[in-house]
Amino acid sequence: MRRLCAALPKLAPAFLGALWLSTLAGAAKAQTWPDRPVKIIVAVSAGGSIDTLTRILADRLGERWKQSVIVENRPGGAGNVGAAMAARAAPDGYTLHMAGQSLTSNITNVPETAPNPATDFDPIVFVAFGQDVLMVSRDSPYKTVADLVAAAKARPGQLNFGSLGTSSSAHLATVQFEDLTGVRAEHVPYSNFAQMQTDLVSGRLSFWLATLGGVLGAIKGGNIHALAVSGTDRAAQLPDVPTFRQLGIDLVEPSSWYAIMAPKGAPADVIAKVNADANAILNEPAMVEKLSALGYQLHNGSPPELASFVRRDVERWRQLAHSPAYKE
Repeated sequence: MRRLCAALPKLAPAFLGALWLSTLAGAAKAQTWPDRPVKIIVAVSAGGSIDTLTRILADRLGERWKQSVIVENRPGGAGNVGAAMAARAAPDGYTLHMAGQSLTSNITNVPETAPNPATDFDPIVFVAFGQDVLMVSRDSPYKTVADLVAAAKARPGQLNFGSLGTSSSAHLATVQFEDLTGVRAEHVPYSNFAQMQTDLVSGRLSFWLATLGGVLGAIKGGNIHALAVSGTDRAAQLPDVPTFRQLGIDLVEPSSWYAIMAPKGAPADVIAKVNADANAILNEPAMVEKLSALGYQLHNGSPPELASFVRRDVERWRQLAHSPAYKE
């Protein structure tokens, strides 16, 4: 013991020097990263709201980092295929994941294939919420939510709705809608966003409850008729469309959200840099105006705040999984 105590004054400078060098190395890494292209994996096909948002943000991040930021679509398994690929990537900061609601619902609904948001990913930054909108074809006989609900109750299970798979945001939002209105409709899962939109326009789908950002163009173009939106306020882009709450349906909280995550074990300095840069971009007036016009409700914040939200969302969907409408 005396020998160790005697040696400490000699060891301390070496230890502190090593710690200082480690700190410098981390700082240097943050300054040089990225020195090659960064990939952001999106777990759905091109064209949806999460894909659109990711591409807009990727372009701005690329400008800021002076590197290419590539968006890679990996649809399938209600989001599990892309999420699993992102989780398995090297935790070096060069592969990121634009996560969404399926990451927090799949762990309950399809646990055998779902990555765990707490143990497989490091949270980086909350990007946005997506306001939900209930839609029908412009030629649909259902001109109001009341028309749709009455028809669905008169013919249980004969009307249908689309989503990007079991436990996707559209599926779970519709389950909530069914629970609140007492209707039952047939779930038709798709792997392709564009095909689902085509089938709604043609009338093959009776209705669709999806995120506003991915369908606003079709609604504005007149091919799709919006019946109601989630949230406490009407969508700024659709001021004539009532909220569900205004119609007496307590579908307020949006089902869709978007956040950047990294494979577990990513460097802390890289996480801090991505968080800071993404937050800076999301606070730019031009970006706020652009994304808000597309139907996104921007968010931001720290990694711990995102981690806390993810834990709450896991519990939210765990409770919904017990719904009779979900199991049908």
